[in-house]
Amino acid sequence: MNDVAVFAPSPVLTVTVEDHPDGADIHLHAGGQGIWQARMLRALGTSVTMCAVFSGESGRVLHHLLDDEGFHVLAVHRDGRGGAYVHDRRGGVRIKIAETAGEPLSRHELDKLYGLTLRAGLDAGTTILSGPAGLNILSPDVYRRLAADLRTAGRRVIADLSGERLTAALKGGVTVVKVSDEELLADNRVPDTSEEQLIAAMHRLQREGAENVIVSRAGEYALLLAEDEVSEVHMPKLQIADTTGAGDSMTAGVAATLAGGGTIEEAVALGAAAGALNVTRHGLGTGEAEAIYKLRELVRIHPAETDSTGLTRLSPADLARRVREE
Repeated sequence: MNDVAVFAPSPVLTVTVEDHPDGADIHLHAGGQGIWQARMLRALGTSVTMCAVFSGESGRVLHHLLDDEGFHVLAVHRDGRGGAYVHDRRGGVRIKIAETAGEPLSRHELDKLYGLTLRAGLDAGTTILSGPAGLNILSPDVYRRLAADLRTAGRRVIADLSGERLTAALKGGVTVVKVSDEELLADNRVPDTSEEQLIAAMHRLQREGAENVIVSRAGEYALLLAEDEVSEVHMPKLQIADTTGAGDSMTAGVAATLAGGGTIEEAVALGAAAGALNVTRHGLGTGEAEAIYKLRELVRIHPAETDSTGLTRLSPADLARRVREE
């Protein structure tokens, strides 16, 4: 039995151009949110089943790449254009040369993918719902249905989503929501990214259907809402090579811990360590498990109502009451 199922509806074929003394060095990898999460899960020693659609030429290459990495994949194959991008990183930063999200899923393709994901989620016990490469790949309501069906069966659901897909998943009910402060701002769930506004938004997400809420904040400590308590999650700040995929690594660390029977506090600590290590690397969703577990020992979690100077802040209960009154 696999520990975690990953719903990755539209994986991406990534082509990256790097510097090399003899000229351009071209790399092909399987990518996209669900794949980066699955890759980190495997690095942490967690077995994974990926559920994905592979489209056209890029999809055939993608599936071969995943097979070479040793992933267990439940696949739907189809014709047409799949997700892919070409990035030039020879100057030290990512320059987008070309990108495509691929084509929307048909009803038949979606039905098949839904069935595979439901089966994998029931077997695994923990499922990550990740987003597609493009907005129009599939209806957001798919996330509501999957969350509701898996939760009805008593399984854990972790939603790493934003926008309409997050709103839909919340209606189905989820164990954990992981979202960034920038995503909350882009979704108009907060007017700014101050801590007070983020905590208020976390309580609203909880009332919408999330048992636990994690908000990542680039360059700052993360926030965790578990039951009625908000905590700050302080992680070590390492030298940055590439921030892409750090949030997905965090989600993977959370899923790996919960699948192994850990608490939400233990889960967010490992997730913070995985995300911190990921930024030091150019490989997305990668990192040595031993280093991640060492970094986890440096993660500090404490209640958000008191900061490092000892000044008292608005308590989560008072803040929740203020939000209700507003």
